[in-house]
Amino acid sequence: MNISVELTLTPLQDDFEPAIIDFIKALRASGLKVLENPLSTQVYGSYDEVMTVLTTEMKIALEALDNGLFYMKIVTSNRSDYEPHF
Repeated sequence: MNISVELTLTPLQDDFEPAIIDFIKALRASGLKVLENPLSTQVYGSYDEVMTVLTTEMKIALEALDNGLFYMKIVTSNRSDYEPHF
C-alpha cells in the first residue's frame, strides 16, 4: 500500500532551526519522494518504507528539541502527482 504523509514539526522553543533542517535533510537522504513548502513536508512511498523512516527520523528530531510537536496526516494513496483541476 502506498501512502502520502504530511508532516509539520513545531518546536516550542527558541533555536529550533537546526533540528528542522536536520530532519528534512534526513528525509531527503532516505530515498523517499519528499516535497517541502514553508508550512509542511510531504513524504510519499510504500507504507512500510515511509513509516520505518519516519519512526527513526521523528525520534531523532524530537530528541534534538527540548519541546516539540509533530502534526501528521496520512492518506492511503500516493498523491505526489496531484494537480488541482480549477
